[in-house]
Amino acid sequence: MNYTKSQQLYTKGLENLVGSVNSPVRAFASVGGNPLFIKKAKGSKIIDVDGNSYIDMVLSYGPMILGHKHKKVQKAIVKALQNGYSFGASTKSEITLAKIVCNSFSGMDKVRFVNSGTEAVLSAIRLARAYTGKNKIIKFSGCYHGHQDALLVAAGSGLATLSLPGSKGVPEGAVKNTLIANYNDIDSVKKHFENHDDIAGIIIEPVAGNMGVVTPKNNFLQQLKELANSQGALLILDEVMTGYRSKFGGAQDLFDVEADITCLGKVIGGGFPVGAYGARNEIMEMVAPLGGMYQAGTLSGNPIAMAAGIATLTTLKKQNPYERFNEIAANIASYLLEAAQKFDVALSVNKFGSMINPFFTQKEITNFEEAQTADTKKFATFFWEMIKNGVFIPPSQFEAWFLSSAIGEKDLNKIKKAIYKSMEAVANN
Repeated sequence: MNYTKSQQLYTKGLENLVGSVNSPVRAFASVGGNPLFIKKAKGSKIIDVDGNSYIDMVLSYGPMILGHKHKKVQKAIVKALQNGYSFGASTKSEITLAKIVCNSFSGMDKVRFVNSGTEAVLSAIRLARAYTGKNKIIKFSGCYHGHQDALLVAAGSGLATLSLPGSKGVPEGAVKNTLIANYNDIDSVKKHFENHDDIAGIIIEPVAGNMGVVTPKNNFLQQLKELANSQGALLILDEVMTGYRSKFGGAQDLFDVEADITCLGKVIGGGFPVGAYGARNEIMEMVAPLGGMYQAGTLSGNPIAMAAGIATLTTLKKQNPYERFNEIAANIASYLLEAAQKFDVALSVNKFGSMINPFFTQKEITNFEEAQTADTKKFATFFWEMIKNGVFIPPSQFEAWFLSSAIGEKDLNKIKKAIYKSMEAVANN
């Protein structure tokens, strides 16, 4: 494949953009080479500025669950644009999307829309502290909850990809109330409660997607809920990535646990910058203007984003693609494992709903420490070979691959061929 125009744009972008990117994960730091620049996309395909076409398994890191430029979403966006772009005032569409979202989660009576997952999480943590009157938050090694200071420790894919333990510019005081536990290790959580009496909440991805796809084991989420509530703390489930990706609603339902506060993003915006946090009435009524926990945003509930979200969720509910997602993920997992076995490459594969991730290691991956045993050099070889064979996957061993309902049988056949060629390249490298 020819990447001349992407290379030229990368060089040009270095002058005025930091690293020629607006998010570090786009920089291809862990796979080598320079980032691809994308021109357009439609359905299951994404096309770069050099005209190369790829089956898209990045999907803007999750939001494009219907595929790109779905006709119903496109129509809704165009219609909304005709009325204006932003008003700084309330619109009917905010009420409509709020109803859809709240009806999707059993523990959610009210929701507040914001502009990103990071905003949703920092607001949810402030709300947990306001509701409980306590200060400390437990998070898990390898779980990423946005780039706010208090949680930018042991934070998963972006930092792991760049081999950074945290971030410069985060003062010690910002993380003094953040406690780190190990994913799937309830004893590591219990120890914090034994040593601290001012824990406001536990925040976790119900299925971790920023250390690869890692699922909770042995009723881990249920144990967290029981432990938190018994200690006067709240369970915050960060479903920014998992929301609507395993069922119409949250992954929490499939694990039979109800979050005290749920954070959302990605799919609910249909490709536009949208985040949200929601909970039962008694918690959400702490939020201004009903209560004393202040949070605001000029562009929150943007009418274009709301229109895209309404169209995406309405269409998704009608499609109900989740059984098909499970089938496709199972097929891709089998392609990966069969190819690895054929070419004698150490590999394990994790999947959940429409999320999947291969790890270049023999270990079963249940936490971040185990994820870090994966061979990132082998992944880099695999990544570029997949690109050369027309499949766009995340440029990091520690990021989930995503499925869209636009993927068809021809796409699956191409993915299969690309996997076999890429695994052969790993074996021969």
